[in-house]
Amino acid sequence: MKILSKFGSPLLCSIFLFFISMMMLVFGIYGAVNSGSYLVEWQFFSLCGTDWTLPIIIDYVSVTFSCFVCLISGSVSLFSMSYMEGEVFIRRFMLLIMGFVSSMNLLIFIPSLVTILLGWDGLGIVSFALVIYYQNKKSLAAGMLTVLANRIGDALLILAICFLVNWGEWRFGYGLFGDFGVLVSLLVVVGAMTKSAQIPFSAWLPAAMAAPTPVSALVHSSTLVTAGVYLVIRFYSTLSESPEVLWALSKIGGLTLLMAGLSACYEVDLKKIIALSTLSQLGLMMFTVGIGYPAIAVFHLFTHALFKALLFLCAGSIIHSTGDVQDGRILGSISQLLPFSSGCLILSSAALCGVPFLSGFYSKDLILEGAFSGLTGVVEVAVVLVGAGLSLVYSLRILLMAVFGQSFGSSLISFGSESSYVVVSIFVLAVGAVFGGWFLQGLWVAVSGFDVVGSFGKGIIIVVTFGGLLYVGISHLKAWKFWLVTVSGVARFFSSMWFMNMISGSLMAGSGLKGGVLAHLYLDQGWMEVFGGQGVFSVVKSGTGLSYAVQKGSLLIYTRIFMVIIVLSMVIFMF
Repeated sequence: MKILSKFGSPLLCSIFLFFISMMMLVFGIYGAVNSGSYLVEWQFFSLCGTDWTLPIIIDYVSVTFSCFVCLISGSVSLFSMSYMEGEVFIRRFMLLIMGFVSSMNLLIFIPSLVTILLGWDGLGIVSFALVIYYQNKKSLAAGMLTVLANRIGDALLILAICFLVNWGEWRFGYGLFGDFGVLVSLLVVVGAMTKSAQIPFSAWLPAAMAAPTPVSALVHSSTLVTAGVYLVIRFYSTLSESPEVLWALSKIGGLTLLMAGLSACYEVDLKKIIALSTLSQLGLMMFTVGIGYPAIAVFHLFTHALFKALLFLCAGSIIHSTGDVQDGRILGSISQLLPFSSGCLILSSAALCGVPFLSGFYSKDLILEGAFSGLTGVVEVAVVLVGAGLSLVYSLRILLMAVFGQSFGSSLISFGSESSYVVVSIFVLAVGAVFGGWFLQGLWVAVSGFDVVGSFGKGIIIVVTFGGLLYVGISHLKAWKFWLVTVSGVARFFSSMWFMNMISGSLMAGSGLKGGVLAHLYLDQGWMEVFGGQGVFSVVKSGTGLSYAVQKGSLLIYTRIFMVIIVLSMVIFMF
């Protein structure tokens, strides 16, 4: 009973979410085998021939996605029992987590752009509350950056809803074409890019690492950042009518993939490296949708959710056990201190890199085959191949620094051990990271792969997958002088996310602040004071003074008023 009184809310939430996940898994298997899709529409208001309905789509994509969201959320809730052990407001924290999961499920199951805005806004509001949870200056700045970037997407979705009035329908399960088809597609895609942190809205994703690690595991694996990708995939039937929008989406996705991969190779913060790897994989998903493979993008979305949540929980276990140390230059020798967490960290990194027969291999290999088979340019394919190959480089940096490197931290007296809640939550996701891709590909015929790639293409894919092992040779041979000579000139450019922090963070926020200061000086304290409150007050004051002077009862004043009235009357009658 003592455990229930202290950890009742996260434990009950975890059990509930695991139960919902198992139910969704059964329905998802049934839907994938029978390829059934149902649209349930509930009419709750009708007036003057206008019906207000709530549509709910039930197919294997939505059910499977909801299953993964609940599974990861349950593991995060169980992990929070150890990570948030000393938290006073643990019930408030779990309430925010459940609100996050509810908003995501609302976005998953409802194919109406008006109703989906509720889940979209709910994700933005709850993410702001979770990012600023620690209530310090760093988390507040990160929360403001997150919520402002998401508000741009909200405004663009509202504009898309306004233009959809031309069709008289806000559902997007079918193709829309007409006068505003390209404009609506562009608004939806750019709005989704703000949620998925594509260029130039990439600055908020690494900044959101100020949130607690369980929140990062949930936000950066299966909920907030994947909402934009999921919306684009659901909207694909309309996007296929606008090939120019898909063309731009593939280019932006490829650049985001390359930018995030290069930045992760220079980052030293453990959580930010994983956040940049998330950004890189989101760019890969957007690129996949842009070249015409939405089913494979959904497949990679599912597998990525499993191994990325595992990666964040392993990193959170390491940070929690080492006394909140997440600088890779200090961490080291974790393999001897935390063998289970470090082993699962290696497993999740291998799945991220696309090592054969793990979850990431099945989807990543299909994407690279699709890039070779699609009608993409040589430069675009080269960018994607380099960006995909960098995943092994920054994964090896994590392992060489944190797991196998030398520790430069404090004494071992500050280290803790892994609790049973951490072990169980990590084990559940580790099973998914190993068997999830194989299980989904066996059930889902659409992602079994039908592209024919020659031996040269397969060789290139193998080089891309394992080419990052050269990083190990460079690090062991101490060839850092050659490395510094070759890339030191562009190191600042690569390490700063191609100055995306300045563009989408400092530039936008700085312009807004300067504009606010100017508006305050020249409007609030300037013209609006002249024509507004102070101006009206001075006019009324003058009028009151004149009225008071007229009503003093002086004979001289009455004589002057009488003479003025006579003169004005004569002037009026003369003209």
